[in-house]
Amino acid sequence: MLTYALICFALGAMGGLVLAAHVLKGKFAPWAVSVLHALLGASGLLLLVVLVVQGTASSRVMAALGLLVLAALGGFYLASLHLRRAIPPKGVVFIHAGVAVAGFLTLLSALLAA
Repeated sequence: MLTYALICFALGAMGGLVLAAHVLKGKFAPWAVSVLHALLGASGLLLLVVLVVQGTASSRVMAALGLLVLAALGGFYLASLHLRRAIPPKGVVFIHAGVAVAGFLTLLSALLAA
C-alpha cells in the first residue's frame, strides 16, 4: 500500500509541476490538471491513513503523513483561490510544493528502509 501511495503522490507531483508552471507564468492553471492533482493527492493521503489506522505504519510514515497533510492544507488554500479564478501568490505555491516534496521524500525513505 505504501508503494501505491508513493505512485499517487509522484503522479500528482507531475500535475503539480504543470500547475506551478502556469502560476509562475502568471497564467490561470487548467481545471482538469488541478482536479487530477487534488484527486491523486487525496488518494495518496487516504492510503497512508489506512496504513496508520491498521497499525502497520512506521514513525517515518506517520511523519510523512503529517507533512503531506500540511501540504494538503496549503493545497486547499490554493484551490480556494483557483475557485475564485485568482492566480495564487508564488510564495504560497513554493511553500506548498516544498512541504509536499519533504513529505514525499520522507515517505520514500520509509519505503527504502522497509
